[in-house]
Amino acid sequence: MDFPRARQLFYLEINQPDGSIDLAKASLYMALEEYPNIDPDEYLDALDAIADEVRSRLPPQNYPLRIIQTINRYLYEDCQFSGNEVDYYDPRNSFLNQVLDRRTGIPISLSLVYLEVAKRIDFPMVGIGMPGHFLIRPDFEDAGIFVDAFNGGEILFPEDCQGRLSQIYGQPMELQPAFLAPVSRRQFLGRMLGNLKAIYLQQRDAVRVLGAIERILLLFPDALLERRDRGILYYQLGRLAEARQDLGLYLTNAPNASDAARIRQLLDRLDRDI
Repeated sequence: MDFPRARQLFYLEINQPDGSIDLAKASLYMALEEYPNIDPDEYLDALDAIADEVRSRLPPQNYPLRIIQTINRYLYEDCQFSGNEVDYYDPRNSFLNQVLDRRTGIPISLSLVYLEVAKRIDFPMVGIGMPGHFLIRPDFEDAGIFVDAFNGGEILFPEDCQGRLSQIYGQPMELQPAFLAPVSRRQFLGRMLGNLKAIYLQQRDAVRVLGAIERILLLFPDALLERRDRGILYYQLGRLAEARQDLGLYLTNAPNASDAARIRQLLDRLDRDI
């Protein structure tokens, strides 16, 4: 594939069964596009060092709550990791190298640090893609507890998740079982890239939006809305033949979409311009 090195590394990492994807490596390859001079191995070593320190502090009785408390004390008290409430939409909050360097991030990126540390001490956890927020929980049946990595590793029960959801949306929200379902590793990476896409859209940075979409499509080649958005960006960037291909594919597969008429108008314009 004619990709830059960082994109090639990302593709190779995700082009394997979901359970074999290394989230830390894939996230660092995402960061490598923005920070081409970083050495991903240095940050993997940093995660190893954090995990080694946590392991040395584990009590003899390794009950789940005690393990979580030990991780929390080291990450949030000793290392001073914290949620970035001051500048939540700073794109640096979504890059693992920056999160490790600055010790701050958003829910999903701090969850990533937590998950990677837990994995290294043989305490597997999974990501929980709750709407508007991201949590993690121990990866065993009926765990019954969740961890909020953005808020100091706060331990939550399902009723707390209900309250957190209502707080986020500013109105009573019904907690549906799907909201607390584990996400796959591809879904995890897709959500990180979706956050970056939204930030760069707000900043009107078309080139970086395109980079996020392209990587989402590597994860999910059949994501029609991403294909549509890429087609629109291609049009804005003057890449008309590529825009025609993406938008045509979108309409072929979603002829009754709510925006189909607008996309047809854009395609008619492209047919005149190409």
